[in-house]
Amino acid sequence: MIRVRRKPYFVRRDHGRQVISDRPPRVAAVPPGRIPRVSRLMALAIHFDRLLREGKVRDQSELARLAHVTQPRMTQIMNLNHLAPDIQESILHFPPVTNGRHSVTERDLRPIARLVSWQEQRQAWARAVQSLPARPICGRLVGRSGTNKQEGRTRWS
Repeated sequence: MIRVRRKPYFVRRDHGRQVISDRPPRVAAVPPGRIPRVSRLMALAIHFDRLLREGKVRDQSELARLAHVTQPRMTQIMNLNHLAPDIQESILHFPPVTNGRHSVTERDLRPIARLVSWQEQRQAWARAVQSLPARPICGRLVGRSGTNKQEGRTRWS
């Protein structure tokens, strides 16, 4: 009878081949939290714009089909490209969300993106950022009125 005095670990090596090791596999440290949704949408808008400019996608309708979203939703995402570059950068560098939702949503950015002047956008962005809570907290109302106008019920973060 064979007795094992050490705990064996199965580790993947070259080309997915498993071998037995006496050490546990290295696990990459994952930072806590997740990337805010608005940051991911901003990155997608930039990526989609690049695809259009390079000619890899014919038009925005084809892009919407490939992304499995409606054309109006694709327009909403692509309108994030109209924001001033420094606002885009700050959206991309939002800190990870550890609980609840991030306080800035794509819907909050729509009126800012509609402004033509980047200076007006920066002023509107400064006002919007000042009115935001420091962090999203569970149980805190989201939005100005606290109600979801489409569903007619309260939205909670």
